[in-house]
Amino acid sequence: MDVGLWIVSGLVAFAMLAAGGMKLVTPRAQLANKMTWAKTWTDGRVKLLGVAEVLGAVGLIVPRVTGIAPVLTPIAGACVAVLMLGAVKTHRDLGEPVAAPAVLAVLAAVVALGTAGVGR
Repeated sequence: MDVGLWIVSGLVAFAMLAAGGMKLVTPRAQLANKMTWAKTWTDGRVKLLGVAEVLGAVGLIVPRVTGIAPVLTPIAGACVAVLMLGAVKTHRDLGEPVAAPAVLAVLAAVVALGTAGVGR
C-alpha cells in the first residue's frame, strides 16, 4: 500500500509542479492563447494559482520524505483535491473537458486519505 501511495503522490506532485511551474513562468497573455479561463483572470491571480500548485506538489512529497511534519502530506492532498475540484468547475462552466482535473482531484484525495495518520 505504501508503494502505491508513493506512486500516486509522485504522479500528482509531478502534474501539479508542471502545471504550476508553467503558470509561474509563462505570461498570462500567452497562457490565454491556450487556456480560455486565463483570459478572464488577472496576472496576479494566475501567478497565485501557480504558487498554490507548486506548493501542493512540494507538500505531497517533502514532509514524508524528510519525516519533518508528515501530517502536512494529507493536508496538502486535501488542498490539491479542493484546488482540482475548482478546476473541474471552471472547465465545466467553460464547456471544456474535465477529465484531467477530476482524475487529479480523486488521486489527491486518495493521497490525503491514505497518508492520514502518518507519523502517529
